[in-house]
Amino acid sequence: MRNLLPTDPHRLRRLAAMASLALAGSLAALKLVAALATGSLAVLSSLIDSLADIVASAITFVSVQIAQQPADRGHRFGHGKAESLSALAQGALIGGSAVFVLIDAIRRLGTPQPVGAAGLGVGVMVFAMVTTLLLVLFQRHVVRVTGSRAINADSVHYRADLLTNLSVLASLVLSAHLDWLWVDPVMGAAIAVYLGWHAFAIAQDAIRVLMDHELPPETRARIKEIVLAHPEVQDLHDLRTRESGSTQFIELHVELDGDMTVAAAHEITDAIEAELFAAFPAAEVILHQEPAGLDDERLDHRIARRATA
Repeated sequence: MRNLLPTDPHRLRRLAAMASLALAGSLAALKLVAALATGSLAVLSSLIDSLADIVASAITFVSVQIAQQPADRGHRFGHGKAESLSALAQGALIGGSAVFVLIDAIRRLGTPQPVGAAGLGVGVMVFAMVTTLLLVLFQRHVVRVTGSRAINADSVHYRADLLTNLSVLASLVLSAHLDWLWVDPVMGAAIAVYLGWHAFAIAQDAIRVLMDHELPPETRARIKEIVLAHPEVQDLHDLRTRESGSTQFIELHVELDGDMTVAAAHEITDAIEAELFAAFPAAEVILHQEPAGLDDERLDHRIARRATA
């Protein structure tokens, strides 16, 4: 199956976004029919989730197109953060949907309603689970190859959909066959809470990127290890990292022998950059050369003073 998929990261992102949008539209139409036929709050909550999926998938599709655009005069760091903006919008949509369903679930707990046409509802939910699982497997492959934050946010949501669809399925079966009318609003409320938790996780991750949060400590440690492994490097400082879309930005000061020629220093930094690119193929690297032992004001010093103030 994977051999039939495109290998170009841009085409993979676009294909994943299109598949997500197509599935969201199809499932929303089917769940609308099921919600009208069954009167189930759990099915209605799943329908609202799918409607949010349509908007979120459309945002993902647009953001992927924008993020793939190369750097230009107005955006010299590229357009990668469009993916994080997309993820933030998805988090807001999912969170809003969760609040709506939770309010309705609380209202219905007081007056539980019977579920009708359970067979139709069960069929729709089984179909939704199978197709959603196939999409999630495809999205996992795309994220592994491209590192796309927007596709990953979309995948997190659809993984949550698998559990919500299973919950809806259980609600339909228990309500119809055991006459447990309270199960439907309780399951709807549980789905709402679960969606809210995922919305928070998606938004939190997007905000970290938009605020230029540093790369994980293990990544920074690996960068330092690569730089200090070069025999001519005496030390490094002011390491700054961030990411935008699937691109990692690495900037640091390399301390070299002060008597070294500019040409020799350039050759050394070229070699270090090659090592960093080998370890982080999607990275953009900026190295500043300095004489070792130079006593100057550094970013590391300012951060340390603020941390102890």
